[in-house]
Amino acid sequence: MGKKPNLTGLSRFLPQDFLNPNATSLPEKSQDQGRPTTKKCKTDAQGLVRTRYDATALVPHCTTIHDLPEHLQKYFSQRKRLFSLYDQGCLLDEEGWYSVTPENIAIQIADRCRCDTILDPFCGVGGNAIAFAKTCEHVIALDISPTRLALARHNAAIYGVADRIEFILADYISFANAYLSRPHPTRRIDVVFLSPPWGGPRYMFPSESHVSVDDNSDFQDELETQSQYSLSRIQPIHGADLFRLTKRISGNIAYFLPRNANLNEISALGLLEKDEGVTPDDKSRMIEVEEEWMGSKLKALTCYFGGLAAGQEHVF
Repeated sequence: MGKKPNLTGLSRFLPQDFLNPNATSLPEKSQDQGRPTTKKCKTDAQGLVRTRYDATALVPHCTTIHDLPEHLQKYFSQRKRLFSLYDQGCLLDEEGWYSVTPENIAIQIADRCRCDTILDPFCGVGGNAIAFAKTCEHVIALDISPTRLALARHNAAIYGVADRIEFILADYISFANAYLSRPHPTRRIDVVFLSPPWGGPRYMFPSESHVSVDDNSDFQDELETQSQYSLSRIQPIHGADLFRLTKRISGNIAYFLPRNANLNEISALGLLEKDEGVTPDDKSRMIEVEEEWMGSKLKALTCYFGGLAAGQEHVF
């Protein structure tokens, strides 16, 4: 877990033929190995930060609730919980408004995932990647959307950590298979943070439910309690298969799941923790499930595997 030198170049992670046409790296000018420092940024007349990664041409910076479509307006009041520097020009696309991890939760997860190199394969608009850049030496951030990837880099620049993140336009399944196909990877990925799509704002309800997400919140909570979220609804592949693939990259996994995720299915993932390296004298590998709260509201679960689970640091 020590500091690793010379963290430059996508070639450390992928064969070159993977880069064209299926993946594109958005390189930074430098890869400073020191801890991140606050950088001076230019601001415009409205006080918005302007950086060389400005992406305001892609989506608007919403300053009033009416700047958002009606179905997203309920998220506007949470904007500074999502990004504390929102007023400096942070940008979110439609998916970002309902899927980005609230900043305080992202900070908590990043503190638990301190390491040399971390992979965030579903980075979205960058909430978690920004937090990881403050606790890890190097962050690899993937997304299949060029717009969201540009927004993530825009937001990271506002926080002054864009030079610590390697942004790659790629789907995770292809990236993982390409990475694993290398006979002798020159760079180890220490931790993988899995935050795959859950299925949109209606993820908490069964597919056959006709309940609107704008209905009474108490009724939503009651319905959610009655319906458990299955890993089969994870995208782009079954959540258990996603875990199996990821474990081949690193056994140190933080899996970010809905608050009503099926705990029996999560527990079953622990069976995959048993491998040839475990001797009969070893204690059983444990899974740590952490509840992520915002005030009085349970937002999600983070499941820690391998050396990330409390008491299992020795297997990192």
